[in-house]
Amino acid sequence: MEKRWKIKEPADAEAVKKLSESLNVNSIIANLLLQRGISDFDSAKKFFRPSLSDLHDPFLMEDMDKAVERIEQAIKNEENILVYGDYDVDGTSAVALVFSFLSSIYANVHFYIPDRYKEGYGISTTGIDFASENNFSLIIALDCGIKANDKITYAKEKKIDFIICDHHLPDEKIPDAVAVLDPKRPDCNYPYKELSGCGLGFKLVQAYAQKNNIDFENLEQYLDLVVISIASDIVPITDENRTLAYFGLKQINTAPRQGIKTLLEINNVKRELTITDLVFIIGPRINAAGRVDSGSKAVELLISANPEIAKLASEEINKHNLDRRGLDTSTTEHALQMIDDNEELQRKKTTVVFHAEWHKGVVGIVASRLTEKYYRPTIVLTQSNGMISGSARSVKDFDVYEAISTCSDLLEQFGGHKFAAGLSLKPENLKPFTDKFEKVVSATITDEMLIPQVEIDMEIDFAEINPKMLGIIKHFGPFGPGNMAPVFVTKNVTDKGWAKIVGTNHLKMDVYKESNFQNSFSSIGFGLGEKLKIVSSKKIFSVCYTIEENIFNGKVSLQLNVKDVKDSLDNNSAHL
Repeated sequence: MEKRWKIKEPADAEAVKKLSESLNVNSIIANLLLQRGISDFDSAKKFFRPSLSDLHDPFLMEDMDKAVERIEQAIKNEENILVYGDYDVDGTSAVALVFSFLSSIYANVHFYIPDRYKEGYGISTTGIDFASENNFSLIIALDCGIKANDKITYAKEKKIDFIICDHHLPDEKIPDAVAVLDPKRPDCNYPYKELSGCGLGFKLVQAYAQKNNIDFENLEQYLDLVVISIASDIVPITDENRTLAYFGLKQINTAPRQGIKTLLEINNVKRELTITDLVFIIGPRINAAGRVDSGSKAVELLISANPEIAKLASEEINKHNLDRRGLDTSTTEHALQMIDDNEELQRKKTTVVFHAEWHKGVVGIVASRLTEKYYRPTIVLTQSNGMISGSARSVKDFDVYEAISTCSDLLEQFGGHKFAAGLSLKPENLKPFTDKFEKVVSATITDEMLIPQVEIDMEIDFAEINPKMLGIIKHFGPFGPGNMAPVFVTKNVTDKGWAKIVGTNHLKMDVYKESNFQNSFSSIGFGLGEKLKIVSSKKIFSVCYTIEENIFNGKVSLQLNVKDVKDSLDNNSAHL
């Protein structure tokens, strides 16, 4: 698939010179920092050396005082507290965090994860009934609840109070709970809006500790859970999230909780973990429990301190992940075949596919796979308990949540954010919804949005790349949305003549600039096998890439991770 390249505007030359001299770094590093809003020594120091003191006061969040007071009251009155959360990584890690903290100071605490298939997403009447039958008078809901107005009313009728900790967009009416913690509330002045659900759970714990004179050092053990949620829920790694992710990675790499340690051991992972590792190794395995079996299994793994119990839980979750992969692969192949067999669907600007027997636990993953393949807003739907439900994924710059919201008259339930959402509807509304969704998207999406974009920080020459430069760039991390690893472009390069396809469809090559044959870089382009024709043509081409370390047989070398290849590039254009 062809991609458009967008090269960022370079920073002001005078500002680059000034920052370069102030920090004693080259102009490339200074330009990258300025593009990230870092313009002086103090902001650079804060960027390169995050501190836990940078975290915002949790009591700046609307209702935080009420939430803490209600927990204090519950403990004082020896009430039963139920920690309730969604079944995905963000929800289960949040439940593990809040449950672990509260149970360390109070005995009458339990947790509850709804069944994906019997109860669906969010707060359920089944969960409330469970609380009522077992004498729970306070439920702390994590990563869900911001739209559960009717469920909160139902709980109040049963004399159960709710504290809601959610990071999703609210409706006009905020649920009538004891406290609703959501930085996206219009009336909430909390300075950072992009916390994960687990991050919100951490802020609640931080607030309780702050008010009750519990040393912050006692909370650092939970930061591994926070960084797992930040990585897996794909929230921006900026501001407070960057600080939490930075120290969370330190925690997970130096003193991981028993469950994570065991999960890494049985998967033979011995290197220092990055955000990418959390996304592709830890996150899918924790998610698999809720997709294939029960999210409660994930919580049990994350709170386990016993090595033998953790090993059994890890092995079970690993098996669930293998099962999930099989379902993911077969469902994706089926969905791709449905699209290939349907010319009308191929012509649309959306993809909506449905099959009643697809496994509900993998429709979100399949939607992501289809979006990668066709690059357009995508919804994958299945059926259970007489209702059709599924997941939506979007493309860069298009708000799929808003498009789904426009079709809300045909839906029973929906929720999510700009790039991912969930929804449910009656079977008779499937075609009307599919038609309306296509109409809404077609009217609002541009042709440019339907072409994948590679965002490039700046153009550089191969001669400017060296280990010192990479050493500084590594300190720009943790990398993720809002703080991606710098992407560079170099024009007029040539392959040494040994380019080949490795693995399934990966492009392996050695590239050099013009006549400087000795200054070459080993390069890998994942999924770029179709570019072999350009690279092996012996003509000059352009590459955009990130710089990384490659370790082979104990030897460390610089490697280019190629994002795209073009056979020509207009030197005066920022868009291709």
